[in-house]
Amino acid sequence: MASSVLFETTIVFLIAFVISSLAEYVVHRLMHVGLVTAELHADHHKEGTGQGWFLEFRAYTVPSLPFSAIISAVLWFYQSPATAVAFAAGTIVYGALAAYAHQLQHDNPDLCFWLAEPVHFTHHKHKMWHHNFGILFDFWDRIFGTYKSVNYNPEKKISDYPVSAYFKIKWL
Repeated sequence: MASSVLFETTIVFLIAFVISSLAEYVVHRLMHVGLVTAELHADHHKEGTGQGWFLEFRAYTVPSLPFSAIISAVLWFYQSPATAVAFAAGTIVYGALAAYAHQLQHDNPDLCFWLAEPVHFTHHKHKMWHHNFGILFDFWDRIFGTYKSVNYNPEKKISDYPVSAYFKIKWL
């Protein structure tokens, strides 16, 4: 029984995580055609900096809260409270990681060890208005044909950075 609940909640968490990553990709892409908060996003590109982890986290999670709450409520009534919490957690965890990845790519893109090329950094640096919309992953860019590789050469190898470097981002 406990293992089936763990399996079920893990699957629901991952589904929420994947849906959140797709939503982030789609919203960012829509920003570049002027359909979603285009003015704020244009300012972001002019400045070339992140807002800090907290404001990025808020920007990623607050718009998804109504959707997440509806899905969680449905899961609560038709499945279980555990699956409802798992869905909400998947959404929130994705928002936290995407906010971190966004800020890290502005502050020190060399540390994005999970990406062959830090796509958000290259999106800004090379003014790729029609490419590389992913923040945390480049998965959806590859699926939808918007991934564009550049010759990214990190300043230093990841092993040259102390662990503390991962925490040296703008948090607020």
